[in-house]
Amino acid sequence: MSTKLAKDSLLKLNNGKTIPVSGFGLYKTPPDVTTKLTYEALKVGYRHIDSAKIYGNEAEGAQGIANFLKDHPNVKRSDIFFTTKIWNNDHGYELTKKAIETSLERTQDIEYIDLFLIHSPKSDKERRLGTWKALQEAVSTGRVKSIGVSNYGTKHLDELYSWDGLTIKPVINQVELHPWLPRKDLQKYAEKYEFLLEAYAPITRGKKFDDPELVSIAKKHGYTPAQVLLRWSYAQGFIPLVKTVTIERIKPNFTVLDDIELDEEDYKLLDKPDSYEALAWDPTVYNDGDA
Repeated sequence: MSTKLAKDSLLKLNNGKTIPVSGFGLYKTPPDVTTKLTYEALKVGYRHIDSAKIYGNEAEGAQGIANFLKDHPNVKRSDIFFTTKIWNNDHGYELTKKAIETSLERTQDIEYIDLFLIHSPKSDKERRLGTWKALQEAVSTGRVKSIGVSNYGTKHLDELYSWDGLTIKPVINQVELHPWLPRKDLQKYAEKYEFLLEAYAPITRGKKFDDPELVSIAKKHGYTPAQVLLRWSYAQGFIPLVKTVTIERIKPNFTVLDDIELDEEDYKLLDKPDSYEALAWDPTVYNDGDA
């Protein structure tokens, strides 16, 4: 990734649209604080909000965006990027069509959804492809702008790309990514198929903050471990999704691209190409029939 990128830079998707490089995630954010947190994130400068049906806060996230747009007429709806996802029990053509409509109803205050992802591959081939068919149709309506996948491993991507019904390619694969889980295989797929990788749990949900090498880098520069990990993520070309329910942490997370620099020695310490330490769930290894 170019060092010229700033916190508010846009990356180009394979369908010609753009996505803000800095994402604010709503995973496990309680609905009763989601609207305020979303508003505060937008106030700081975030223009990319990531939600999901299973998070239970789609409507509240959309409301935070709507409130912000109302109070800031200089910001247009097209300036803000909103993502949501199809959960596993909504896989299949008909169920996905209903789920899309439900999400659009919940987020009607923002008129459309910028990105709809299949949250994970945990169903079976027929239902996954049926879901993709429904998502492709949703794009044709204009109420969904882009579609992609999440937690897809290479075999799930192979399945989708070899399907003769594929007319719209995924723009994103959102997966857990950090130095201990760099997923080099998916990075190669991203280059081959020209989709971008979004990184969830980019700061390891704090589980690696006491790692000796990470601590040494943070101390050397006077940064926090979270800032170091976010800067690493940007340098890989990922779109990191940061979540916090602490308003005071929103700004320092957002300004990492402008404020934080790592040197070659730092990146060497964080380079763990063969590491595979999933700290969240890992549906990328899911085989049909698994529990």
